Amino acid sequence: MSARGLGKRVVPDGEPTAALARMSPSLGSHAILSAGDKAIYPGQGPCRIGRVTKRVIDGRVIMFYHLTVLDDNGGDLFVPVEKAKAIGIRLLLKESEIPGLLAHLRKGAKAADNWKQRATDNKKLFTSGSPFDLAEIVASLTELSKTRSLTLGESGTLGRARRLLICEISEVMGATKTAAAEQVDLALS
Repeated sequence: MSARGLGKRVVPDGEPTAALARMSPSLGSHAILSAGDKAIYPGQGPCRIGRVTKRVIDGRVIMFYHLTVLDDNGGDLFVPVEKAKAIGIRLLLKESEIPGLLAHLRKGAKAADNWKQRATDNKKLFTSGSPFDLAEIVASLTELSKTRSLTLGESGTLGRARRLLICEISEVMGATKTAAAEQVDLALS
């Protein structure tokens, strides 16, 4: 039996995901995901990678990463292995990268004058999954909120970007979300 994109071998449930990554070139060498690792799912935040499971869909065997969302809302996600890179799933930042992220927040960012352009720009930044793009959203909308009222959509975008940024900093640093939020607030002031 063969699974498209996975070579001629099907990996049984529970086999280490590193072996699966070697078989699946679509992940790329920089995105090898292993069971127990923590990764970021864009728009959802930090997740713990569980085992790789296989499911038959339309007569085709498809391999899925089982992700457990680590924020307060929890939940499980099943992501096709062959689509993980395209979706933007990535490993958490390294602890050594947090000071650079906070410095990026300190630099601030200028938001477009037109609300429609801001919405388009923020949507692109948000879906990238990059913590530096989230920091740009947080910095620009926080700065804008000091001079005018944010739209309802902008307030929601700011809150969501801020929550995801704080969740990642908290997971990477092994700190509480309150401590991570204080670091973000300090960088923004």
